[in-house]
Amino acid sequence: MVLKDLIPIGMSLPHRSLEPIDMAAVRRVAERAEALGFSDLWVTENTLDYVFSFDPALILTYAAAVTRRIRLGVAVVVLPTHNPSHIAHQFATLDYLSNGRAILGVGLGRDHHYAEFQIPKEHRLTRFREGVDIVKALWTQPQVDYRGSIYQLDGHGMVIKPVQKPHPPLWIGGNHPDAVRRAARLGDGWIAAGGSKEGDFAKSVQILRDELDKLGRDAKRFPVSKRVFLSVAERADTAKAELDRWFKIVYRRPGGADAGDIYGTPAQVREQLQALVAAGADHLLVNPVGRYTEQVEALAEVVGLA
Repeated sequence: MVLKDLIPIGMSLPHRSLEPIDMAAVRRVAERAEALGFSDLWVTENTLDYVFSFDPALILTYAAAVTRRIRLGVAVVVLPTHNPSHIAHQFATLDYLSNGRAILGVGLGRDHHYAEFQIPKEHRLTRFREGVDIVKALWTQPQVDYRGSIYQLDGHGMVIKPVQKPHPPLWIGGNHPDAVRRAARLGDGWIAAGGSKEGDFAKSVQILRDELDKLGRDAKRFPVSKRVFLSVAERADTAKAELDRWFKIVYRRPGGADAGDIYGTPAQVREQLQALVAAGADHLLVNPVGRYTEQVEALAEVVGLA
């Protein structure tokens, strides 16, 4: 089973790292991912962080400038900690300058995100829903009149509009069953977190499909993506050590990587990615945790692109 023949495969752009990132590596990964046939480039949003991290809109803009075809996504922007008009403008601009390649992923984030930006976590669901409404409205309408309990707009609008019609895909992240159902109701796709395991992912996929069916939405036209933090090496112990360090520092897991995480030789990683496809993924976002220029080549071989 050749993965690239089954589903699109996205590649993480170097953007969040245990060490400072060389811009030559960012350019190399962007250009090679496009040349090799990866479907999209992805980043996360981690503003106040304890490791090196780029601003998502800015680094995607850079990637847009050095590529021509590959799509450009963020998963996810913690929408309630932003004014949605700013997010709408940023990603309309990205879509415009990239000639229609932007994907905006949004989510609720975690409690600490609200404390960091002095945004009350109370009513965060209302902020999120209203934020989604405003982003879509500003992308599609010349002027917006909106009366929410958090946000209001009085005939305001943006002249710049996305190239993609009706608007760029809006993917919603989150693993809680309520978040999965919310994605079915409000989004154009769903993306599962990188730390979630295959069994939990499969259960979430079933929740999503049930909700899409209830809403009368076509599941075949609704992308189901899974971010995968991983490491591939010729020696499995080398790959495990790299992923151990990532999870210990970034996810604060004392034990590091465990049996449910994806690492190992090319054959081992290929088998684990195939299991995620069998569990319901129709898009994979492969996210190496280091050795970025080396890993884009190695993963292209794993998924059958090289």
